[in-house]
Amino acid sequence: METKPFSKYFAELIGTMVLVLIGCGSAVISGVNVGYLGISFAFGISVLIMVYAIGPVSGCHINPAITISMFALGKIRAKDMIFYIVFQILGAIAGAGILYYLATGSEIYNPAVNGLGQNGFGLHSPAKYSMMSGLIAEIVFTAIFLFVILGSTHKNAPAGFAGIAIGFTLFLIHIVVIPITGTSVNPARSIGPALFIGGDAISQLWLFIVAPIAGGLIGAFTWKLIMGKE
Repeated sequence: METKPFSKYFAELIGTMVLVLIGCGSAVISGVNVGYLGISFAFGISVLIMVYAIGPVSGCHINPAITISMFALGKIRAKDMIFYIVFQILGAIAGAGILYYLATGSEIYNPAVNGLGQNGFGLHSPAKYSMMSGLIAEIVFTAIFLFVILGSTHKNAPAGFAGIAIGFTLFLIHIVVIPITGTSVNPARSIGPALFIGGDAISQLWLFIVAPIAGGLIGAFTWKLIMGKE
């Protein structure tokens, strides 16, 4: 039986909400205790569990860069691409909103100081990396992410292990990229927190929309080049 379109779209909303709530939540609420490694683990495992939770329904994109790349490869229709992206962004906003409400329950939380897990470069980079470093990192590591996604979900890949490969790839990406930009590789994940923080988080948002989409397309067409006619 074919899954109803709204079920797919709503699954993408839930999956993206969980990713932002747990991933960014680990940084905002538990970051002092778990450090970069723990935050990386939270993002990676969030995706892993969502692959198995909503993968059978929507394919578990929960990332506009993935959705656009799948459309470019002819794997989804334009209508689905548009609605996937809309619901992914709504899910990210919902996740960021829940996190903001939880965080403001603490007397010591200050959005201007503690943030909401938003991404940034230059003065807003966790380790003060330049815009160019951030741009290159987001492009290259999103390309790697898409490359792994396409390989691990291919019909000849070992069945049932895609979620593990995808989740641990995102975990490894975060270990490297968190000091540079806070790690996006996902425009929706960046949009949600930025809308609540405002200011420079909004003005720098372009990079975390453009770079992941460009990287995703590079990764997708690199995979297509290797696979040839497939």
